[in-house]
Amino acid sequence: MYFPLSRRSALGAFAALGLSALATAHAASLADIQVRKSINVGIQTDYPPYGYIDASFKPQGSDVATAELIAKQLGVKLNIVTVTSPARIPALQSGKVDLIISSMGKNPEREKVVDFSISYAPFFSGIYASKGLAITQFSDLAGKSVAVTRGSLQDDALTKLAPAGAQIKRFEDDTATIASFVTGQSQVLAHSAAVAGLTMQRNPKLDAQYKLLLTDVPCFIGVAKDNKALLEQVNSILRTAKADGSLNAISQKYLGRPLGNLPE
Repeated sequence: MYFPLSRRSALGAFAALGLSALATAHAASLADIQVRKSINVGIQTDYPPYGYIDASFKPQGSDVATAELIAKQLGVKLNIVTVTSPARIPALQSGKVDLIISSMGKNPEREKVVDFSISYAPFFSGIYASKGLAITQFSDLAGKSVAVTRGSLQDDALTKLAPAGAQIKRFEDDTATIASFVTGQSQVLAHSAAVAGLTMQRNPKLDAQYKLLLTDVPCFIGVAKDNKALLEQVNSILRTAKADGSLNAISQKYLGRPLGNLPE
């Protein structure tokens, strides 16, 4: 099955962390969503198995399933708005979307401009390279070229963990990042386990394997700042879905691992 990967905007990477300069005045409230009977959810459709377009050109993935669950519980129609990683937060702040369900982790910078729900899915990423390349600790990345997508969670972590001698190659989208690794232009790939696993499955000649844990954080839903009623309703839906096994079923189906005891 083919999962197309879309372009990412470098400018958006900075805008996403552009802090409180962007207004949230246009963010729809829970009441607005209920009145119009629809909810606009920003989802990356270039990030399998969290979000992707299937052979029938229909959005699929764990993020899509989670958005469908929330829309159903709210009793409204789901409108999926395709977003790129750097453009997720600006889309929320400008009111283009009401929620971001896009395998997003939270950090202090993001928390300055976005409110986050409780966790809804597991997410981890790592360092991947050829089996013959000796990498057992981050210091082993010195002198090696590492491909990573600019502005991603992996980029943030790699910047902090990589030694000074590592040759970090930052690309503007996942397509370019993965292509660099697959074609041998980069020796190492820093990416999510899901995307790296799919890449290795499609390219067995790489003889690549997992080397180091880069990040292990849950996914959170992004809500516009101070949109408290909507945030509380989303959290209520997620807590119920955790308790009744709905979120675990989504995780097992798309991510191949149980939900586990995710921290809130």
